[in-house]
Amino acid sequence: MKYLIDDKQLNAKTFIQFVNQIWSGNYDLPQTQNALTKTINITVWDNTILVGCLRILTDGCFFGTITELLVLPQYQKQGIGSKLLRLARENTPTMLYFGAQPGLEEFYEKNGCARSLQSYIIEKQL
Repeated sequence: MKYLIDDKQLNAKTFIQFVNQIWSGNYDLPQTQNALTKTINITVWDNTILVGCLRILTDGCFFGTITELLVLPQYQKQGIGSKLLRLARENTPTMLYFGAQPGLEEFYEKNGCARSLQSYIIEKQL
């Protein structure tokens, strides 16, 4: 496995193909490319296959969040997610706040993440 910190070569087409194997959706190519340019992308590659990705959105000074930590299902339970979290901790310019999907709290806690503030959501009005 090859881990890349701040992977500037990650492109929307590859990312969307990867994400659709985990969270199927109708992702917009230009919007996704724009989003990737605004995050620190830590990627994991098995030769030419993107198998894991953790994205950090940060202002570089006060705040950062993990927008997602994703690993292809067939690569899970191999320590990839744990290593991505460790690399995020080592390479973030700020403290990181993030939410966990219900049922995944134990994974984060066993990887040294502390419970913090309750999260909330404000939906965009269309």
